[in-house]
Amino acid sequence: MALPGKDRRNERNQDQTRINNYIRERQVRVISEEGEQLGILETEQALSRARDLGLDLVEVAPNEKPPVCRIMDYGKYKYDKSKKRQGQASGHHGKLKEIRLRPKTGDHDIGFKVKQAVGFLQHKDKVQVSVIFRGREMAHIEEGRRVMENVLEELLQYGKLESNPQQLGRRMMCTVSPK
Repeated sequence: MALPGKDRRNERNQDQTRINNYIRERQVRVISEEGEQLGILETEQALSRARDLGLDLVEVAPNEKPPVCRIMDYGKYKYDKSKKRQGQASGHHGKLKEIRLRPKTGDHDIGFKVKQAVGFLQHKDKVQVSVIFRGREMAHIEEGRRVMENVLEELLQYGKLESNPQQLGRRMMCTVSPK
């Protein structure tokens, strides 16, 4: 025997969704658990159908004329909704990681930096590639551009170019985001 305060079929929930006996309209448009339209029914008739299946009648579109109700397990629906909300809160927010290179950086060192950048992209982080020029290296910007193109050639297999390489003072930068 269920306690009167513990009967979830008659409870008023916190998010103001009306279920079962709290549905006030005389007629409602009913959707089955599988998603097929059962048509416009008297509320009592829809409630008895839901009870026969051991489920709840939940008002999903209260502002329609007549309101739309769905036959479903309301407890399971609330549980799935809270799990989805928790999943969104703890989701990975992509960070911006940077790899810095110079025009005279060796091929092995560039390969190592590219390998790190690929790891960042696979972890759903954006990667900012910077080629930094010092002193007389500013006279050989084409060497820095060549380094940038080689790096991008390898990174574009794992990500997509978000911003084209551009010269900003002594830096040449571009951003690659994960696919």
